[in-house]
Parts: sequence; structure tokens; C-alpha cells
Amino acid sequence: MNETTFVLLILVTFSFSFLITEAAVGRWQKLQASIGVSAMHMQLQNNDRVVIFDRTDIGKSNLSLPNGKCRNDPNDTALKIDCTAHSVEYDVASNTFRPLMVQSDVWCSSGAVTPDGTLLQTGGFNDGERRVRTFTPCNNGGCDWKEIELGLAARRWYATDHILPDGQVIVIGGRRQFNYEFYPKTTSAAMNLYSLRFLVQTNDPKIENNLYPFVFLNVDGNLFIFANNRAILLDYTKNQVVKTYPQIPGGDPRSYPSTGSAVLLPLKKLQAQLIEAEVLVCGGAPKGAFTQAENGNFVGALKSCARIKITDPNPNWVMEDMPVARVMGDMTLLPNGNVLIINGGSAGTAGWEYGRQPVFNPVLYRPGQAVGSRFELQNPSTIARMYHSTAILLRDGRVLVGGSNPHTYYEFTGVLFPTELSLEAFSPQYLDAQFTNLRPKIVLPASQSKVSYGQKLVVRFTVTGVLAQSSVAVTMVAPSFTTHSFSMNQRLLVLTVESVASLGKSTYAVRVTTPGSGILAPSGYYLLFVVHQEIPSEGIWVQIK
Repeated sequence: MNETTFVLLILVTFSFSFLITEAAVGRWQKLQASIGVSAMHMQLQNNDRVVIFDRTDIGKSNLSLPNGKCRNDPNDTALKIDCTAHSVEYDVASNTFRPLMVQSDVWCSSGAVTPDGTLLQTGGFNDGERRVRTFTPCNNGGCDWKEIELGLAARRWYATDHILPDGQVIVIGGRRQFNYEFYPKTTSAAMNLYSLRFLVQTNDPKIENNLYPFVFLNVDGNLFIFANNRAILLDYTKNQVVKTYPQIPGGDPRSYPSTGSAVLLPLKKLQAQLIEAEVLVCGGAPKGAFTQAENGNFVGALKSCARIKITDPNPNWVMEDMPVARVMGDMTLLPNGNVLIINGGSAGTAGWEYGRQPVFNPVLYRPGQAVGSRFELQNPSTIARMYHSTAILLRDGRVLVGGSNPHTYYEFTGVLFPTELSLEAFSPQYLDAQFTNLRPKIVLPASQSKVSYGQKLVVRFTVTGVLAQSSVAVTMVAPSFTTHSFSMNQRLLVLTVESVASLGKSTYAVRVTTPGSGILAPSGYYLLFVVHQEIPSEGIWVQIK
């Protein structure tokens, strides 16, 4: 199949997407035609600004550093002296952005937010592979990246980070790294590496298929780690595997470069003696797809999702099919507990030039519905978001979408999928004007409030329409570090509602109990929402510790 045929196929696919979504929902908004860099990595911080970056070894970006500043890196493989930015800070409220300067190569790196709100960013390529970088949010526009040259014990490229209950960050895997380590390094022993044989066992020769493993903190304090087509439960304090989960039916790989996505579904009944936790893994590419793509044959992506209750004594995967097949999709938890599946293509794999047939339509997944009625197709974008795309939840309930650069450098013409420097926002149906009278507005506490574990918290809110008291919920969402179709540290907790009372004049108070420990909610900043009949309020920032 030649390039012209591919372009025609894309046009036909896009036209068809309009035909099948006449009754679909959700709205798209172009925010910025160009921010100068491609959004390969994104993290929302607690001042409603988003740190975005791609890589430094691509030559010049389309955004200059300010005041004649230049990056001088004798180890850079593309440009030793570079006066352009490879990172930006995007201000959601003003829809503006400013350049940041990252010194070493952050390509295909990982990250987490520490309890004090600092973005901790680890690894990368070349001179960045053992770097640790920090970005502490500020409101005066003066903050920038800081770097620690040998902050890691091992080279980390395509690794995964997760915040732990004690505030440490665990860094797991990466190319040719079958181990994990912790940060910060408080003692010399902290430079130790801990072998993880599971990463050896899931490594497909010459393909890998176990990079950017899907990692979630389970409700028992252990780590659920998924790579390739199976998972384990790891007691990282003892370096012991305490449970081995069955392989996904069919055995197809789901992690990079086969690149499906995964999410820990909302945690509920947090005061129960036994709290249940479920993981959902969707999409990816069949066995052998990467090798096929290397030879110019782009096989169809996987349509299946696999869901497993990881707290069950004898857990099994339950299979479902999405409306469309998808590889390189992002899965974003929405404030009402639904999951948005967005970005990616329906053929090929991750990797340079290996993805085909963009999927323009997001899909909504409702985990509380019965099998067969959980998926709903959403209205399409007009922009192909392929390899190196990202999506994150914003405080106002929109989903910020950016990135897509399937090329070694920036390529804007003469290619199937030009490098994307734009930012869009997808507004789920709950933001439609028809739901204005049902939408709560939080009055108290104020944003940036501090809460403690197991606290009885009263949230005051208004609703202009008729309130259905039994349909009021309060959720806490941990914003994610998102790259390569995985949202690290993403977590949603449904707080236990004890009572809902009317205070008059369309004002109400809901009394809830916050999570009981750092195992359920690691210390740090969360977005807190009041949800009424699945319509969420704008969130407020709370810090739990």
C-alpha cells in the first residue's frame, strides 16, 4: 500500500467517524495552534499550570528561550548550543505559556509529584539517563527546572515512577534495566538496586514489550505491576512477589511498544474492612506487530479491554471490546469516576513511523455499568494524535490533549502525520450548558486547604436546580504524570458520604470521611470534586498528609 492510499484511507476513516457519531457527545476546543514544543510529557501542578516537555536531541524547537539564554550541552547528539526551549509551562486560566530550560535529555522519561507539590522527574536518554530533575511550582513566573546529575543508581529510559505512602518515589524498569530503585537517596545504601526478575520474564527478545510498565499502589500497600501480558503484586519493602496474576486471555502484549493503556479504577467504600481494587487494561497491538511494522506491514490494533479485581484471592480477567480498536491510547480518569480513552491509532505500534489509521473519536467507559453497556463513542477531534501524544485532567473537568510526533525530528510537511505543537481541550458531556442547574459549585473549604487522614470533612456547595441527595458524591483525584499512553500516579478515591444537609438558598453541606492512610492516598495534592448526578463541580486543591 503506497502513501497516497494511506492518506485516502485516513480521509475515509475520518469521514466515517462523523457518520457514526451523529448522536455522540463531547466538545473540542483548540487552545493553542502552537506552544513551540510537542507535548510528549505532561503534568498538572497545584497552581493550575501544566509542565510540558519533549526532548532536547531534536535540534531547534519552535520556541526561543528568553533573554538570550541558551542551553550549552557538549553531549547533545543534535545541537551542542541550543537557544530554543524544549519545555514549557502552560497556564490553564490565562491560556498562555512560557518557555522553560531543561538541560539534559528528557526523552522518554518518567515522573511523579512529591508530597510538597514538586514535580520529580527521572531519567531520559544519553546524558539524561541518570538525571533527576525537579520543578517546584510558583506563581511569579520565575521557577524553572533544577537538575541533579547522578541522582539515579541506574540508567532509566522508558521507566515508570510511582509515589509511595512514605513520600518516596519508586522508579521501576526501563530499557535493559530489570530492577527498581528509590528516590530521594537519603543514605549511601539508598543507591542500591533491587532486582526484579519479572521484568526479565516479560522481555520479548528484540522487541521488549515490557517498557513503561503499568504500576499501581494496591490497597494493601503492595505494588501491582503489569508488563507485556501479565502482572504481579510486589512487596517492594521485602523485594518479594506476593501474588502472580494470570496472563490476559489471548496473550497479546499491552505495554510499550505494543502500547495499550491502563488505569486503576475508582476506589470506593474506603472505610470497609476489605477494600476492593480493580485494574482496566485497554488496547495495544497483537503479538509480532512491532516486527511487522518494521517490515512495512501495519496490522490492526487490539479492540479488547481486560479488567481484573486485583484484591480477589483468585482473580481472573474479564474481557470486553471497545467500539474501535486502539493502540497508543491514553486513559484519563474523570471526576465522576468514568474513564476517557483518547488519542492513538487503530493499526501499527508505537515507535518511529510505526502507527497508522488515527482514531479521532474518544470513547467513554462507565465502570459501574454492566458488561455490554459500558462504552460510549464521543465526538471526534480533527487532529491525529499518534505516537508521543498525551492527555490529562484539568481542575475545571476538561481534558487537556497535546503532542504527536512520530518522527526522529520535527517534521511538518511531506509526512503522514506532521509533528503536532498544538494544544486542545476535550469537554465531556457533563460540561454542557444543559446541566448548569445540576452542576455543584464548592463554597467551602477554599482551594489549597489542608486535610488529614480519616478526617470528618464538611464540604459546602450550591446547586441551583433540584438536588437529588442520594446522587451526591465527593471524589479526590491525584493528577498524573502522563507520557507514552500511561498516566503514572493517576488515582481516584470516592469518599464515604455520611450525610447531605440543606442549608437554605440552594446551599448544601455534604459530610465525608477522608482516606484513612497514605496507602489509600499517598500524601500530596489532590483535586477534590463534588459530583451530583454524575455532573462534577469545578475541583478545588486539597493537600492531604
